Amino acid sequence: MKRSEFIADSIPDALEQGSRSHMKRCFAWYVQNGRRIMKLQELKEEMEMVIEDKTERQQVLEGALGAILSLTQEAVVIPPHVTFAIRPSPGYWEFVKMRADDLSVEAITSTDYLKLKEMVIDENWAKDENALEVDFGAFDFSMPKLNISSSIGSGLNFVSKFMTCKLSGQVENAKPLVDYLLTVAYQGEKLMINERLNTASKLQMALIIAEVSLSELPKDTPYQSFEQRFKEWGFEKGWGDTAGRVKETLRYLSEVLQAPDPVYMEKFFSRLPIIFNVVIFSPHGYFGQSDVLGLPDTGGQVVYILDQVRAMEEELLLRIKSQGLNVKPQILVVTRLIPDAKGTKCNQELEPIIGTKHSNILRVPFKTESGVLNRWVSRFDIYPYLDRFAQDATVKILDVMKVKPDLIIGNYSDGNLVASLVASKLGITQATIAHALEKTKYENSDIRWKDFDTKYHFSCQFMADTIAMNATDFIITSTYQEIAGSKERPGQYESHVAFTLPGLCRIVSGINVFDPKFNIAAPGADQSVYFPYTEKQKRFTSFQSAIEELLYSKEDNDEHIGYLADKKKPIIFSMARLDTVKNLTGLAEWYGKNKRLRSLVNLVIVGGFFDSSKSKDREEIAEIKKMHALIEKYQLKGQLRWIAAQTDRNRNGELYRYVADTKGAFVQPALYEAFGLTVIEAMNCGLPTFATNQGGPAEIIVDGVSGFHINPYNGDESSNRIADFFEKCKVDSGYWNKFSEDGLKRINECYTWKIYANKVLNMGCIYSFWRQLNKEQKQAKQRYIHAFYNLHFSNQVKTVPIASDEAPLPVSKPAPTGKSQRMPSTKRTQSRIQR
Repeated sequence: MKRSEFIADSIPDALEQGSRSHMKRCFAWYVQNGRRIMKLQELKEEMEMVIEDKTERQQVLEGALGAILSLTQEAVVIPPHVTFAIRPSPGYWEFVKMRADDLSVEAITSTDYLKLKEMVIDENWAKDENALEVDFGAFDFSMPKLNISSSIGSGLNFVSKFMTCKLSGQVENAKPLVDYLLTVAYQGEKLMINERLNTASKLQMALIIAEVSLSELPKDTPYQSFEQRFKEWGFEKGWGDTAGRVKETLRYLSEVLQAPDPVYMEKFFSRLPIIFNVVIFSPHGYFGQSDVLGLPDTGGQVVYILDQVRAMEEELLLRIKSQGLNVKPQILVVTRLIPDAKGTKCNQELEPIIGTKHSNILRVPFKTESGVLNRWVSRFDIYPYLDRFAQDATVKILDVMKVKPDLIIGNYSDGNLVASLVASKLGITQATIAHALEKTKYENSDIRWKDFDTKYHFSCQFMADTIAMNATDFIITSTYQEIAGSKERPGQYESHVAFTLPGLCRIVSGINVFDPKFNIAAPGADQSVYFPYTEKQKRFTSFQSAIEELLYSKEDNDEHIGYLADKKKPIIFSMARLDTVKNLTGLAEWYGKNKRLRSLVNLVIVGGFFDSSKSKDREEIAEIKKMHALIEKYQLKGQLRWIAAQTDRNRNGELYRYVADTKGAFVQPALYEAFGLTVIEAMNCGLPTFATNQGGPAEIIVDGVSGFHINPYNGDESSNRIADFFEKCKVDSGYWNKFSEDGLKRINECYTWKIYANKVLNMGCIYSFWRQLNKEQKQAKQRYIHAFYNLHFSNQVKTVPIASDEAPLPVSKPAPTGKSQRMPSTKRTQSRIQR
């Protein structure tokens, strides 16, 4: 957390120009109810209670208090002070402490602010001078950082620029690069260069000679034709498969050595033969290729990883061929073996991944003192098994691969922690993918962790997340907002900058979102399933009659209710889980209220059950009842079709295309969406798309160019924007095609698995050298992480009950709470990611 003096210094001057009396009244009200943590909405609501006159209230909002509130995320009230957590821009925080009676102002540090929060929950802990403070940033003082909010997530580009500066100047400054190239090998066979080229000057001279010599050969001359001569100059395999390719790679390195440039740096490292074997960890849930979706803790992450593996293997094969090597890559997805497999293949140790040649799922069981655990374990209860799992998995990986992996990628909290343990043990480059950080989903789940721990064990999860973030070499995210949020709200990673778990530890420096380890690599959709509606020869015509029945049959059954009376109308379509955040009932209400929209289009909603008794989720039950009430209230029968949740990806892909055939559109109305995979799927199929402006979709769609942003908190505005689009389509037949085509163009330029795989492998290559450049700092930080893991985290893991195959999972005793006995808030602050 950075703190400037700007806001604290500017407040006294602003107070002289504003209404001090109104501010004093507000502050007096804030402190009269004693110690508490107040969110922005509470601050505003209580201000309205104090200043009832709208004109006066507007004057206050235009003054000093309004300036503070416009940037405030929360405030801590410890009478007679109110302390504001102010966020001027993503990644930057300031903490301003104001006294209620005289409005005196003091700037404080993030650590002091955390202590004030603790005073509300556990005063003894807050005042304990021996309370454990954890500072992961203490080892990063020498590391370069980005410093502009808009550059967050551009780690690869920043690292390339920094390495360029470090290697420039004297020719011998390039010695670290030469030393690194001398270590490049595959199964003991040297690649790139040998000991003849052990200095930068020797390498530079050899590059000139080789380039001149290769200029005399046709570009398509096979590498084998000049391999012997090449070796005599000090070069080994790996530069390319033809004279043209080898010459290009030589030139990139020459540019890096002579006049370092970040563009050539990235190009050269993308050519290096250093990644052949990849391990991907995803321990929780039922990881399989069929019959698993919908089982506990099993959903989008499985789909993501399988698509990721196929794309990465394809990219690896292309790279290895163009490097002139005869090597078979290997990718292992390491997950848990579950003997009680519920009819799936999750009890099979090794399973080839469909659509690949060299990739497999490797399953390793969880073990306790009683032996192998047969039953499924919730992702929230998984921590006691991970240390042993990491050890057993390491042995199995080396046994199956016969070599150490070159890159390890973790997924979610458990997979990222295991990846950190294994990568540290083997000395391998590591990446992490959060998918969803639970801390941002439950309000105050850090400060009130004791209220949640019996059910969720968040104390373990939040520490595990922070350990993995600091241990990893690079972090892969899907969007900027995942890291640093938006102007209005912090990002998922940003919420780990500094936080406290009263009674356990105070994380005064968790993760720095300006760290160059953060990168954005958005996933794509499987283009063998989600492809444009215009590609008629690829269409899954076998689903045609089933989809027509799904959309237009007038009979209600277990799969659909409601009907569409006018089949000639275009369809607006949405598909998601039926929960509050996904806002499908909100879309139904927008549609019900807007007569103009109803006259133009039909509405199809896919999600959830129709019968609330079939659901075990309270939130879903409430949404089911609400949907039925809305259909009745707005008399939507004949215009709305509600289809139960669908799991057949191939049929879903054809459903998108069928809606495109009607010249319809896809609507994603979520109150918040971390990424927005359905948006990618719809645009891939050529459907014009309207998507929430809260979260990832705002980055996917260029508003008014490749689709439209809609405000989920303003249904009238959003429904009118959709209606405007369809009215224009009636007047201009090319208008619909324009957005269909521009949406596809946007996807093909930015959101495909091929682009993703290329980015991630480039990251793996660059960060492998980066960690070598910063070896001493990396080792020091690893020792700190190991101490925290072994001395503190491991002890907390012991509070999580061990599952038994003979009896239900025991319930742990509630942890002692602090002075406050308030029940935890279950308010969702971000969408749940389907797992």
